[in-house]
Amino acid sequence: MVKNKELIISPNVSKSYLGKFLLELENEGIRIVNVDPKYTKKAKSKLSTLFGSPTANYVILGKKSSSKPKGKRIGIRFKVSSNADIEKILSSAKKGLDFVIIEVKDWKIIPLENIIAKLHKLHTKIYAIARNAREVRKMFSILEVGVDGTIFTTGSINEVREALVYLGTRSFKLKAAKVIEIKEVGDGERVCVDTASMLRRGEGMLIGNRSNFLFLVHNESVGSSFTSPRPFRVNAGAVHCYTISPDGTTKYLSELETGSEVLVLDPKGNARRATVGRSKIERRPMLMIKAKTSDDIGGIIAQNAETIRFVKSNGHLVSVTHLKKGDSVLVYAQAAKGRHFGMEVADEYILEK
Repeated sequence: MVKNKELIISPNVSKSYLGKFLLELENEGIRIVNVDPKYTKKAKSKLSTLFGSPTANYVILGKKSSSKPKGKRIGIRFKVSSNADIEKILSSAKKGLDFVIIEVKDWKIIPLENIIAKLHKLHTKIYAIARNAREVRKMFSILEVGVDGTIFTTGSINEVREALVYLGTRSFKLKAAKVIEIKEVGDGERVCVDTASMLRRGEGMLIGNRSNFLFLVHNESVGSSFTSPRPFRVNAGAVHCYTISPDGTTKYLSELETGSEVLVLDPKGNARRATVGRSKIERRPMLMIKAKTSDDIGGIIAQNAETIRFVKSNGHLVSVTHLKKGDSVLVYAQAAKGRHFGMEVADEYILEK
């Protein structure tokens, strides 16, 4: 997880949609936006603003400006094309800048490495311009220290979610659901997802029959006298089941293959990304499990075997073969939304059973 770093969004949307987009960003955990403060005020948003206005929380000054708005954090934007530009940044930072915004074009890594090396002992934060979610991830890992923030221009909430997962700062509100039905349903094809990461105890994937009601299915890091631990594996569920990708879209388990990216969550809902090393589909006896939250019912079809475990609301693990009606397990449940090829479709009627 990247700590004490900021993902700053520069909204690329129409003015008519801007207010709604700002509130969506706030719901995703974004704290700072690169936008005129009048728009956050109009949207009644609590987001901090980074802008060339004295009313912003983070005020971008002109390079010749010498006045500092009272009680504000100030900075200057620089374009970097040579070492001389880096020396100007260092000189300006020493005069008391709270932050600098760095824009590099052809050479990205080396200039930022030099800037980080020169400024990391000062109290000046370094904000870099990123053009996509993967570049955001790269900026935060330069010299291991990374920049203090990235300014990312986007109009897609899914791109924001993807960037947050790369930073390890996206989280989901998991809730307890009470098991109301357990039924053997015969044979079916189940999917083992072998990731290229070692998964920790408590971590798993969100899996379910419906895209808006997903169970936290634990990894196979727990061994027994009959099985060896496989902490890279999640025996996820039947081929038709959904899981969530880092960008917020859903995939059927049958679609996962080498190189796909999936979300891995801990019991607190903190998410990180993992790459699929192999997806293994085999025919096995299956169980249908249904559970109920205070306002919804969802289900999953999983392999009927001791190594498939859910996470209970108290953090303990329970095998599907030992699951009982009335047991409480962790799920991610939200209002139903239509989806088209995995992407959310606003205001579309949908009913899944």
